[in-house]
Amino acid sequence: MKNWLILFYLFISLHLYSQSLFVEAESFNDKGGWLVDPQFVEQMGSPYLLAHGMGEPVTNAKSNLKLREKGNYHVWARTKNWAPGKWEAPGIFQILVNGVKLGNELGLNPEWNWEYAGKINVDSKELTIELQDLTGFEGRCDALFFNIENIPPPSELKALATFRKEQLRESATPEYEKSYDLVVVGGGLAGCAASIAAAEQGLKVALIHDRPLLGGNASSEIRVHTLGIYGHFERILKMIDTEHYPNGSPDALKDQEKRQLNMEKMENIDLYLNWRAYGTNTKENTIISVDARETSTGAQLRFKAPYFVDCTGDGWIGYWAGAEYMYGRESVNKFGEAWQKHGELWSPEEPDNFVMGASILWRSFESDEDYNFPKVPWAMDIVNEYAAKNGEWQWEFSRNDLNQVDDAEMIRDHLLKGIYGSFYNEKQNPGNSKLKLEWVSYLVGKRESRRLVGDHIYTFNDAKNSVKFPDSVVVEEREVDVHYQQNLIDPEKPDFLSEALFYKTERYYVPYRSLYSKNITNLFMAGRNFSCSHIGLGGPRVMRTTGQMGAAVGYAASLCKKYNVDPRAIYEKYLHEYMNLIMTQKTLSMHVE
Repeated sequence: MKNWLILFYLFISLHLYSQSLFVEAESFNDKGGWLVDPQFVEQMGSPYLLAHGMGEPVTNAKSNLKLREKGNYHVWARTKNWAPGKWEAPGIFQILVNGVKLGNELGLNPEWNWEYAGKINVDSKELTIELQDLTGFEGRCDALFFNIENIPPPSELKALATFRKEQLRESATPEYEKSYDLVVVGGGLAGCAASIAAAEQGLKVALIHDRPLLGGNASSEIRVHTLGIYGHFERILKMIDTEHYPNGSPDALKDQEKRQLNMEKMENIDLYLNWRAYGTNTKENTIISVDARETSTGAQLRFKAPYFVDCTGDGWIGYWAGAEYMYGRESVNKFGEAWQKHGELWSPEEPDNFVMGASILWRSFESDEDYNFPKVPWAMDIVNEYAAKNGEWQWEFSRNDLNQVDDAEMIRDHLLKGIYGSFYNEKQNPGNSKLKLEWVSYLVGKRESRRLVGDHIYTFNDAKNSVKFPDSVVVEEREVDVHYQQNLIDPEKPDFLSEALFYKTERYYVPYRSLYSKNITNLFMAGRNFSCSHIGLGGPRVMRTTGQMGAAVGYAASLCKKYNVDPRAIYEKYLHEYMNLIMTQKTLSMHVE
């Protein structure tokens, strides 16, 4: 009986497959004004197209498709209403097939799900499809499904993932693999610096990054200026850092060009831009390979190497490989990180899930003509009367009941509500008739999420006491800087604004032992996911400092290859040679800190 049901299911599936077409929206030939957003693949299943028009509808995304049969087709779209309520959905859009608009508006369901677009008679196997944005406010489309029987794909994530693979005829594992000496995942400053350091020592490096532009939070897509000192690695970091422009400034474009050019000309580095890692293959606590997918085409590659660097920020490589990690605030008793000033915010009596939040930067300008900004009723319940013209680092959102990884899309969307609602209120003030939005990022700039555990967990006390370790490879002088939400102190403040607590200390140091995994034998980490406590992250989390971490592990990887050993052995057996290599970099720099 069981075998009969399996055969029957396969027959039905093949029959439906021959009369259907599944289309990933991010694979459209012409994306028009829609953007590929791959930030939330692990939460909702796929990259998707986003209509990020800042209140003005974007130009249509278009693609040419080919059906297997002519006929009457029902069309479904996987989408979401990102601000559900009694008001009209902010991100509605429609589908056009061969220039004919299907009847239903889409983007109405409060969760990611399939919505029915309409029915159309197709008298040719070839057709053109378009996504028409109706609002300019973050309409989103993951995929489309043409089907004669009018049966939507499954909505449950695991079932949908299987359905995608069947429809797109994806293999269970990547068909092609490439081998390197070092694979770096994440192209922020830490990832770039790690790649440069290793490549200059002769290692063949793959740098995998899920955006078209390198730099992470420093990129021109997010526009945070770099802070911190250069430590021993000024020469490398000056290739990839930024000037101290105001956060959100278009000056980020100049530094982006510098960064891209310097990385592209590096020998021994293969850049995989717009590739997103999605899993590891691990044996006996050792990573064998990392699998990645191109965000628009869906092409897959397997990357093999003896050593890997997790610069993803969220610690994805370590997480998939089974590395130990921490999340949230530790109890004041765990590391003895007592601090009297606002003590309840620094270290609670009991551990919790609060972390520093994510930010979205934005800015406006005075245009030459009057500009009308549409009403945004779906944003007003969180902004109330608050008004603003631009957003700096204080535009930040975190909550104890939200996870900066699992709830990242909701966190991003909440910040967008805060931006659009506050700007609308500002527009109502006298003298602002010409005020217009210039730029709003749609990428979340995160400060904290998972922190992978190394042989040493760096804490606030290490910074406060200026502990100099035998393996001190990172050095910093900036104050410890930990953020919290303003409404925790003043309930009248919006929940999307933060404040910072500062602790001034002397120069402090981060040891190499905080830059490799405690239990995954061949994994380095650099960036905000290094081994530290919640407050320990407060000082070294800025980008020049995390860039130092990246350079330090790049040089460590070169010695690992030289002696065919794991990262821990560098500390245990080759520390003198390693520290000499690190100190040599300082003499190669143009200036000495």
